[in-house]
Amino acid sequence: MDFFGDKKQLMKLFGSNLRRARMKRSITQEVLSGKADLNIRSLQRMEAGEMNIVITTFVRLKQVLGCSWDELLAKPQSDTGKSNKAT
Repeated sequence: MDFFGDKKQLMKLFGSNLRRARMKRSITQEVLSGKADLNIRSLQRMEAGEMNIVITTFVRLKQVLGCSWDELLAKPQSDTGKSNKAT
């Protein structure tokens, strides 16, 4: 898992991206959990980076949100090797 780092980092990354994608679409946790057939507490734990999920759950969330794989797994811009030079 070199690209994504350790398991906890990946769960945090997915969680923050999931929350960002949901909020970008103005969808509440209640609506998303209902449409994705998830317990709301599970969704909250996913967004907090506290829950490892199975691929079928990942796919359901992706389909309900209508987003790409990359949107849910992409590293933040500051972590993609961009230079931090002062300008």
